[in-house]
Amino acid sequence: MTTLKAMVRKPRTDGLYSVYIRVVHNRKPGYIKTDKIIDAEHIASNGELTDPVVNEYCAMLIRQYTDRLNRTDVTLWDVKEVIEYLMKADEEVCFSEYAQTYISKIEREGRLRTAKNYKLAVAHLERYFGSNKIMFSQLTSAVLKKWIESLSQTNRAKEMYPTCVRQVFKQAITELNDEEKNIVRIKFNPWLKIKIPKSDGTVQRAISAEACREFFNRPLPKTKMLSPLPELGRDVALLSLCIGGINTVDLYELKKKDYNNGIIGYKRAKTRHSRKDEAYMEMRIEPFIQSTFEKYLSGEDDEYLFVFHSRYSNSDSFNANVNIGIRKICADMGMKKEDYYCYYTFRHTWATIAQNDCDANLYEVAFGMNHSHGLNVTRGYVKIDFTPAWRLNAKVIDFIFFSDEKSKQGKARDIEAPADKLFRISKKMMIRGRAYFKGKVLSEFTDIGFSNVDQVIARLARELPGDIPTGCTVQFRITNCDTQKEVVYERSKGKGF
Repeated sequence: MTTLKAMVRKPRTDGLYSVYIRVVHNRKPGYIKTDKIIDAEHIASNGELTDPVVNEYCAMLIRQYTDRLNRTDVTLWDVKEVIEYLMKADEEVCFSEYAQTYISKIEREGRLRTAKNYKLAVAHLERYFGSNKIMFSQLTSAVLKKWIESLSQTNRAKEMYPTCVRQVFKQAITELNDEEKNIVRIKFNPWLKIKIPKSDGTVQRAISAEACREFFNRPLPKTKMLSPLPELGRDVALLSLCIGGINTVDLYELKKKDYNNGIIGYKRAKTRHSRKDEAYMEMRIEPFIQSTFEKYLSGEDDEYLFVFHSRYSNSDSFNANVNIGIRKICADMGMKKEDYYCYYTFRHTWATIAQNDCDANLYEVAFGMNHSHGLNVTRGYVKIDFTPAWRLNAKVIDFIFFSDEKSKQGKARDIEAPADKLFRISKKMMIRGRAYFKGKVLSEFTDIGFSNVDQVIARLARELPGDIPTGCTVQFRITNCDTQKEVVYERSKGKGF
């Protein structure tokens, strides 16, 4: 049982008394301080308060507290939990303050790049509101939808910013609300009514081997600077292209202990916190870039491998200067501004040339670029042999810098592009079709006269046995004998045929 009563305790230094609500729960007392004060003349000899204004206010407060306590079961709580519940039940929470606390926690965990994204998201939301004191109650679904609409012209922020804000909201609800104790400081979750838009597809920045040769083998623009940015941009781009497309942040953070016997070992900053293997990768430094690699090595007393830390305050500043240098070279080459390269151009180029011109499959490309390629769990406990990535990297270097072969750039399709956009059929082309069920060919022909894939599938389906159960999947393998291109489709009986 809980009892509540207005009372005073010790006098203040000015002789006045602060008014408290005494809370007695399971025979244990506690006190909630109000904002009211009273003088000794309004305190009776038995301790009762005689000021009518204060008594009216305290009576109203006690009624509110009593109503809250009646709506939940506090039998097993201690008096501190009861007081915390009464004080926080109606307290409005500031989203901006909570977000800063949440971001600081992420930073303490070492997730600096993630924290940066959260800062950008919260800062944009605060600019939209025109206040750095946004309350959770202000973030209604209607308001958030309008904010998301204001991001519609961005490529990535329209997905990343709302996702970050939603995560802060989700964490706050988990941390500040306690449904078991009927503590609901955040009254609603507006994100249940909001659909976050997808970011635009990754821009394919890759260039051909011929373009790489032109970029790296032309004179640098003249400059009076001792450490010219075009030279930095060219050298760091070369390091990326010849170390499996390594990112600038990973180059920036490399330490001397990460370089042994001509091999660098690092954990990719972008995904080290989201993968069981911490995105660990080893890459051999090929002789071709040894001189460029050594050009930027730091002094003996520096724990970092390169001098970039002493020249740039952080990895973002380093990346920005590298991109400025690359753009200066592009401008000197007479390129249009919209066609300028950036650092990521050379990471994408490594992947594209590895697949198009060095006969690597997508798994090998992903492995060489330190992507998880869907094997997070396996990579977490297998001792990885990185030599296949080294060999592929050496092939890419040889193809670009030690041959004059033309690359197949432009012939490969975007991985997101549907296969049938490149699989053309006309009535004059010879088509071979096969239908498989449980691995067995049940229908097959080679003929001409088809205008599209659906006609081929319809022809194969007509020859399938009738005892295939409805809902079962059949694989249709179609080969264009003239172009030697092949596609495979799956259709379910009763839906696809």
